[in-house]
Amino acid sequence: MNAAPMRGRAWPLLWPAFAGAAQALSIAWPGSGQALGWLQVLSLVLLAAGLAQMARQSAAGPFAGPSPVKRAAWVGGVFATAWLAGSFWWLYVSMHHVGGLPAPLAVLAVLALAGALALYYAAASAVWVGLARGWVAQRPGLASVLFAALWTLAELMRGRWFTGFPWGAGGYAHVDGVLVVWAPWLGVYGVGALAAWLAMRLALAGWRLRALKPWLGILLASWGLQAWGPTFTTSAGQGQVQLLQANISQTDKFQSDRGVRDALQWYDEQLRASRQPLVVAPETAIPLLPQHLPEGYWSGLQQHFAQPGRPMALVGAPLGSLSEGYANSVVAIGPEGLAPYRYDKSHLVPFGEFMPPGFVGFIRMMNIPLGEFKSGGWRQPSLAWQGQRLAPNVCYEDLFGEELAMRFTDPATAPTALVNVSNIAWFGDTLAVDQHLSISRLRAIELGRPMLRATNTGATAIIDHTGKVTEQLPRFTRGSLTGNFEGRNGLTPFAWWAGAWGLGPLWAVCLVVVAWAAWKRRTL
Repeated sequence: MNAAPMRGRAWPLLWPAFAGAAQALSIAWPGSGQALGWLQVLSLVLLAAGLAQMARQSAAGPFAGPSPVKRAAWVGGVFATAWLAGSFWWLYVSMHHVGGLPAPLAVLAVLALAGALALYYAAASAVWVGLARGWVAQRPGLASVLFAALWTLAELMRGRWFTGFPWGAGGYAHVDGVLVVWAPWLGVYGVGALAAWLAMRLALAGWRLRALKPWLGILLASWGLQAWGPTFTTSAGQGQVQLLQANISQTDKFQSDRGVRDALQWYDEQLRASRQPLVVAPETAIPLLPQHLPEGYWSGLQQHFAQPGRPMALVGAPLGSLSEGYANSVVAIGPEGLAPYRYDKSHLVPFGEFMPPGFVGFIRMMNIPLGEFKSGGWRQPSLAWQGQRLAPNVCYEDLFGEELAMRFTDPATAPTALVNVSNIAWFGDTLAVDQHLSISRLRAIELGRPMLRATNTGATAIIDHTGKVTEQLPRFTRGSLTGNFEGRNGLTPFAWWAGAWGLGPLWAVCLVVVAWAAWKRRTL
């Protein structure tokens, strides 16, 4: 058998998969957890170069010519499947190691999710090749803008449609890169759009130095903006916080003789012993409903913190009843006279906190305690405490910067600090911990606010309003982190426009670019 034809058929699968895997690695490099913006752009350059070649081939025939357009869809889909599966492969841990789903089915589930989400990018790649034929040489600038618009639309669709799953968006790879300077202006999707534009511009430039001028221009503009450093926010004063981390494995967490017992004992001891003005316990730190706790446990905590001179505690716990519904909540326990405060998680996790229709049989195959939670309101008020306005969010919610921005519509009541309570123990000792830390850091940059992270296993950290981790507790250890944070007033441009219109402006700009390109194609 001749091996050459087999290699020829395999190569169209291998190179986009290789490029997609590189993009996954750019989000968090194994070992260090470092985000690598240059690698994210390079991975897109490889994809863009392949698509550009297909666009050149498409220019030789009519738009309806099936081969280059279909190949582009295939290549874009393979790239995105490898990227997304490589970004959230740790879902396998929650399904197999925690949930007991057979390993082959868990692998298949991860690949199926990645493949389904990859359809957005497959469509973006196919449309770009169909519209950009003839432009790759004559109008590389237009072709690059069109690619950025289509790629961003795919990111927006993945991040918003069907409840949204934006984990691993390309913009997060730039949290430590030069392009992050645009995050307070454009948000993570805008940063990703700039990276996509740079990638296609570089791919179309080849070795022609003159064609690199726009590419170098955006880099110089980024460096200039970084050097200028406009200040959108002002200090709202210093605060002190203690963040708790019990390090209870997910397999033990809901076992009454292990995880539940340890959580109730350890958090009770730590909360009562705290001498900081603010103490925060992570998501479901108290793993039982108050009415199911040992007699006197909840009321004892309330009485303790009601005494004069005690700190204020933010504690993650399930709340509610069968009649009123259940919520994944953060509740404030504080001195007498403190107005009752409760935050209910708004953006729920499909399969984890509510059951999408048609998946009951699949969920029953796993031994995971799942709840049918109700969603809280989108504009829940902040908690006023010692001159700060604290805005809780629960775990996965900090992926959605546009939703957090809804609390910034009124600068007078906008949060001065964000508080994230999380439990990433579902995914074990994996890159999910590093990826989630980068997500929180980018939220801090977008919104110009410190982020206080109290987690079950890590990364428990204090992040300042520039996205810098100022304090961090060792992961997968039991302990507490005490430190200072500086609250901030004022609005970043992203907080202003996303708070008012969500991601609508990005959708509108991208759709206008695509519509104009389609019209231009018809008139040529």
